[in-house]
Amino acid sequence: MSKTLFEKIIDREIPADIIFEDELSIVIKDISPQAPTHLLIIPKKVIPKLSDSTAEDQSILGHLMLVAGQIADQLGLDETFRLVVNNGAKAGQSVFHLHLHLLSGRPLNWPPG
Repeated sequence: MSKTLFEKIIDREIPADIIFEDELSIVIKDISPQAPTHLLIIPKKVIPKLSDSTAEDQSILGHLMLVAGQIADQLGLDETFRLVVNNGAKAGQSVFHLHLHLLSGRPLNWPPG
């Protein structure tokens, strides 16, 4: 099975603008930003879609949320950001390795697209 784009980034096989990394996750700038701040929070464990996660992934999923809050705080986003998870191609997922989009820096209307 071939590696996902994010696995290649984690393994440093392709470059990315990495702004945070720990033992469970990596945070990179999105190469096609939809807001002035658009980051991807990616678990190092490959989980293709959120709906593929299991009870054993609970701590990783929680960790991703905590990382989002920490990064937002470090960037001074004043608690004004949105997290998005696309689950499946019809929901807009293009890389099948679970990731959270952190968006900020412009008005984020509701409902989203």
